[in-house]
Amino acid sequence: MFSILLVLLIIDAILMIGLILLQKSEGSGMSGSSAASMFGGALTGAAAGNFLTRATAWLATIFFVLCAALALVSAKSNMAVQQSGLRQEIILQENAASAEAPTEVPAEGPAAQ
Repeated sequence: MFSILLVLLIIDAILMIGLILLQKSEGSGMSGSSAASMFGGALTGAAAGNFLTRATAWLATIFFVLCAALALVSAKSNMAVQQSGLRQEIILQENAASAEAPTEVPAEGPAAQ
């Protein structure tokens, strides 16, 4: 389960990075040399920007949900490992205590008194 969630998280992150890089920069940084201006502004229309913004928001939501799911799965597996380790430790302590306990030898007749 952990591996499946981790793979989904990585795929989601890659898709989100791609969508963020496709979006038009709103800052005044290097907007003159952006990829959108090189392609003649094909993806800079209002509809394309709206779609990219919504898709990015959905992918971000999925990203956070997957992170929370991974945290829960990881916590449960760590708890199970700790409990099994604790059980093994208790069994080892019980075995060591029973091995160290002196065994009583019953007294035999008058010679033992």
